[in-house]
Formats: sequence, structure tokens, C-alpha cells
Amino acid sequence: MQQLIGSLIVLGGAVFLLSAGLGVLRMPDSYNRIQTGTKASTLGTILVLLGLAVLHPEWTWKLLILIFFVLLTNPVSSHALARATHAARTSEDELMVVDRLDESEPEPPSTEPR
Repeated sequence: MQQLIGSLIVLGGAVFLLSAGLGVLRMPDSYNRIQTGTKASTLGTILVLLGLAVLHPEWTWKLLILIFFVLLTNPVSSHALARATHAARTSEDELMVVDRLDESEPEPPSTEPR
């Protein structure tokens, strides 16, 4: 019974990881790709690690540390990717109408002679 439950949890995680990969392929712009990949891959990774904890109870504490690490690093890396994408001025989807980050950044100083 324990193997069945662990295997089902791992399978559920694999489905979320597959959906993350498909979402990265299907989304129209960089920001949506980052969001899709981060949210689904975080949940998928956590489910796989929890399934492994059920299958191998002696690894539980190590796997919980890995889950904590994933919960800390995935949002931070996603935020860094989004900031780098914005700083590089990559092309945005035509449906995006408001750029609050751009509105909050000061204008760069002009390099033209006075």
C-alpha cells in the first residue's frame, strides 16, 4: 500500500512537471513562460520529493530539506529571470498594456551635450 501511494504521488509530480514543460512551450511571451515554468515545476518537484519520502522513509529528513530549498530558490530565481528579461527589454506580448516596473524606474540621465 505504501508503494502504491508513493508511486501515485510521484506520478502526480511528473504530470505537473510535464505540464510545466508544455506551458513553457505554449505561452506567448517571456513573462508567462517564467510564471508557468516556475509554479508548475515547483509543485511537481515537491510532489516527486514527497512521493520519494513515502517510498523511502529513511530519506525523509533529507528530502524535506530539499523541499525547503526548492521553496526558497524557485521564486527567487523566477524573480531574477523576470527582472533580467525586463532589463533586456525583450519583446512583450501585444496584450500587455501596463508596465508598472517601467513606471517606477527613474529615467536614465541624458548623454546629449548641453
